[in-house]
Order: sequence, then C-alpha cells, then structure tokens
Amino acid sequence: MSDTFHLDGAEVPFESGQTVMQAALAAGHYIPHLCYHPEFKPHGSCKLCTVKVNGRTTASCTMPAEAGLEIESETEELNALRRTLVQMLFAEGNHFCPSCEKSGNCMLQALGYDLEVHTAGFRHLYPDRPVDASHPDILLDFNRCILCELCVRASSEVDGKNVFGLAGRGITKHLIVNAESGQLADTDIALADKAMQVCPVGVILPKRVGFSIPIGSRRYDERPISAQALDDAPRQSAASGGCTACEE
Repeated sequence: MSDTFHLDGAEVPFESGQTVMQAALAAGHYIPHLCYHPEFKPHGSCKLCTVKVNGRTTASCTMPAEAGLEIESETEELNALRRTLVQMLFAEGNHFCPSCEKSGNCMLQALGYDLEVHTAGFRHLYPDRPVDASHPDILLDFNRCILCELCVRASSEVDGKNVFGLAGRGITKHLIVNAESGQLADTDIALADKAMQVCPVGVILPKRVGFSIPIGSRRYDERPISAQALDDAPRQSAASGGCTACEE
C-alpha cells in the first residue's frame, strides 16, 4: 500500500524507495529536468528539477518521497529560476539550434520552449572547444556539452566501457574521452551503446544521419517535452508489478 505527498495541491502516491521525481512522473505530474534518467541513480547536477519541500528548496530527483510532504513545483518563482538556469546553459556553450542536428530532439531546446525562455539573459561565452571526428561512425561536438554526465553513467553502468569522463573543476570542467590519445577512435564505443542514446543535447551524434528526419517531424516538434516525459515515465504494471516504459 502506497503513502502520499502533496505536489502543487495534488495528492501523489509513492512506493517505498521512490524519489519525489519518480513518484511525480509516475503519477502524471511533470517536473522539468535534464540530468535525470530513470535507468540511472539520481545525480542532481542540473538543478532544473528544484522544488520547494515544506518551504525549502531541493532537487526532486534526489529527494526521497515521504508521507505528508508539501511540495511546490509549478510556481512562477521556481520557473523563473529554471529559465535562468536554461539561459546560463545556452550562454555557457555553443548552442546554435538552426544548424544543430539535434534540433527538435534536444531536451535543452525543448525546455527553453516549455519554460518560455524568450531572451538570451546573459552574454554568450562562445567557448572554443574541439570537435572530435576521429571515429568512423560517431561525431563528438564538445561545444554543446552541459555536463549532465548521462553519457559517463551510461558508458560505465550499462555499457561497461567507461568511454567518457569529466576533468577539471569549476569553469574548466569538461567532458573527456578515456583514451591515451584523447580521441574517440581509440575507444571501443559502438553505435549500439547506451551512451549513444542518452545525450540530451547534440554532443554525441551518429555520422551520415544528419537531418534525415525533417524539422517538423522530430520528437519535440509536435508535442512539448512535458507531455513526452509523462508518456515515457516508468509506471508499475498492474499485472506483474514490474516497471513499464522508460525515458530515452
């Protein structure tokens, strides 16, 4: 039997061990997020999922669900903070949506639309980061990395290859390839790896695919990210008690 907490006034059931984020999505309540993925341990790096729990802010992806919690998410105060975070991510990297192969499938872009980000907000840094085209089938564009670590976790926890990692601290923190040469071609990554599927922006791209799906027919072109996330949220199967459907 599940307990419940309140999210924006709605009663949300949860099972033991679930986080606020997991319970909310399973119950059909969207909380914006970038670094959360249902197949990995919560990470809490992007802070887009910040909510107020009994008046105090916390990341909903790492906050354990507890009975009786009073949680706010869909407020102008919190959405204004989320817009600022999205603006900062756009300003810190090189995100030129019209020329990016990930446009229409990009979570950062989709969150910008969903949160109604209308202005740049900050002076763009235009960093000069490398593009690694050494692999015959995969392109890496480090200019778009938002340090979510999804590829790091996927390569380690699912693929068992540890292809990616992070180096540096603070403003110098950046994605690296775990090869002596630093080149993707000198790793054992493959197109079928989980690490190829989880990047929320346009860092890890298969070659010779490009704009094969036209703009207007992509993941977030017709339905917003909030609707897609709820469609993909894991839910308990009534027949088996198992988990169904996972986010990409």
